[in-house]
Amino acid sequence: MIVGIGIDVTQVSRFTQAASRQGLLERVFTEAERDASMQRMAGRFAAKEAFAKALGAPTGLVWTDVEVRKDTDGKPYFECSGTVAALVADRGIHTIHLSITHDAGIAAAVVVCES
Repeated sequence: MIVGIGIDVTQVSRFTQAASRQGLLERVFTEAERDASMQRMAGRFAAKEAFAKALGAPTGLVWTDVEVRKDTDGKPYFECSGTVAALVADRGIHTIHLSITHDAGIAAAVVVCES
């Protein structure tokens, strides 16, 4: 059963400007996530925003407690820990679907959570 859906769109140029602020990347991304181009990081940011929306936009989540990773086929997925893992377990979420795309200076992500 679907328990949450989230979508987010991020303008890559706007994200790049925001990323120049001191400490922003460290607050939002794990060290492993910061190894990519601004376009990919904008996609990861959109993914985290979409995930938060799918969870109901709760307060108190730590951005670095969810990491966007890729499996061996290149499919993106979330690795959850800490505050995010606790909320996922509390909501009875067993499957999280993630799709990220980039085109025309925009990064977008869709998340579907199932119990």
